[in-house]
Amino acid sequence: MSNAIELRGLNKSFGQKQAVRDMNLDIPQGAMVGFIGPNGAGKSTTLRMVLSILFPDSGDIRVLGNDSALKAKDRIGYLPEERGVYRKMKVSAFLQHMAILKGVDRREARRRAEDWLGRVGLGDVGGKRCEELSKGMQQKVQFISSVIHEPELLILDEPFSGLDPVNMRLLRDLIQQQHAKGVTVLFSTHVMFQAEQLCQHIVMINNGSKVLDDPLSAIRARHAPRTLRFEPIDRAVDVAASLATLPQIADVEAMDEGWQLSLSDGASLEAATQAVAACLAPAKLELIRPTLEDVFIDIVSEGNVDSRGAQAEVAA
Repeated sequence: MSNAIELRGLNKSFGQKQAVRDMNLDIPQGAMVGFIGPNGAGKSTTLRMVLSILFPDSGDIRVLGNDSALKAKDRIGYLPEERGVYRKMKVSAFLQHMAILKGVDRREARRRAEDWLGRVGLGDVGGKRCEELSKGMQQKVQFISSVIHEPELLILDEPFSGLDPVNMRLLRDLIQQQHAKGVTVLFSTHVMFQAEQLCQHIVMINNGSKVLDDPLSAIRARHAPRTLRFEPIDRAVDVAASLATLPQIADVEAMDEGWQLSLSDGASLEAATQAVAACLAPAKLELIRPTLEDVFIDIVSEGNVDSRGAQAEVAA
C-alpha cells in the first residue's frame, strides 16, 4: 500500500523555539490516524507543513505522491484549528464557493451543499448569513467545506474543539463515514480519548518530537492492564482487609463505586482475578485498561524521554 503522506527529517523552528524536530512519518492511504499530544507539542505546525502553509527549515515532504500539497490541493480537505467562515456570505453560497474552488462544477456544488446541510441538520439555514449561525453551527458548516469536494486526504486539526456532546457524536460519525469510503484521515487532538475512540493508529508527539507511532492494538498489548475494578456481592464485607492478604494484589483503593485493585509486580492477570474471585464473591470484576493519556504520561516520564522531548530507548 502506498503512503498518502511521507515526512523525512522534518525540522521547523521559530526563533529559539524548535517546534518540530527530526520528524519521520508515514501515513498509509486509507488509514485513520490520530496525531496526539499536549497543546504546544508541534501538531499544528507539522500539519501546516504537510499542507504547504508553512515550509520546513529542513526535511522532505510528499503528499499524495507529490513533493508539495499544492500540487494535489483539490484532492485534500483541511479543517484548521482556527475556525473561520466568510461571515457575510450566505451559508449555501459559501459552501458552493468552497466546492467550486476545489474544482466542483457549479450545479454539482449547489446539489452537494444542499445535501450536506440536510445531513448535519442545517437544511433550513442555507439562506442565512454565516455570521447569524451559532458557533457550533459554523463549525459544522466549516467541516462540510472541508469534505464537499470529496477529498482523498482529510486533515482535521482539533475537530471536536468547542462542540457539545451531541454535535461531537455527529462529527465523529461523519468522520467515520469518510474513512469507510476510503478517505485517508489524519486528525490532531490534545484530547486523547477522542483519538482512542476513532483511530486504528496513533502517533504521539511531545516537544516537537515523535515519541510513539504504532497501531492502537499494539499499544494496548504493550501496556497491558495492571488494575482491576471490583464490586463484591456482599456490600458489608471489609474488602480492603480481605484482599490485602492476597500476594497478587499490591494496593486496594476505594472508588465511588466499588474498589480499584492494583496488581503486584510479576502477578499475572489470570492469577489475580482467580485469587480475588476465590477470596470474595464478585458482583463485578473487570480490567481497567490504560488510556492513551496514561500511556503518554508513562512515555514522557523520566527515563523514557530525554530533556528535549526526543524518544529515548524504551523496552517493549
